[in-house]
Amino acid sequence: MKLIIAAAALAALPTYAQESPAVRSLAATCANCHGTNGRSVTTDVASLAGLPKDDILAKLNGFRAGTRPATVMHQIAKGYSDQQLELLADYFSRRPR
Repeated sequence: MKLIIAAAALAALPTYAQESPAVRSLAATCANCHGTNGRSVTTDVASLAGLPKDDILAKLNGFRAGTRPATVMHQIAKGYSDQQLELLADYFSRRPR
């Protein structure tokens, strides 16, 4: 019974509380431009927090493919694997705005 209660308690935690330190470290590389947890402090750079995962991923893939205009994001996005871009999109979509 205690195991069931513990499992239910863990399931009730916000998903982002269960993310690995590696995912948080990966997302921290975006903080210089996009702000802590994806909340930009300027209107010159988009906030990522709370955007739909599919939208973030489409933009990242567009940067990487060179089909989305950018200053440096096209170079940065090329440095990430498909899995890393997926993790980043998922991470930022789960942050509160």
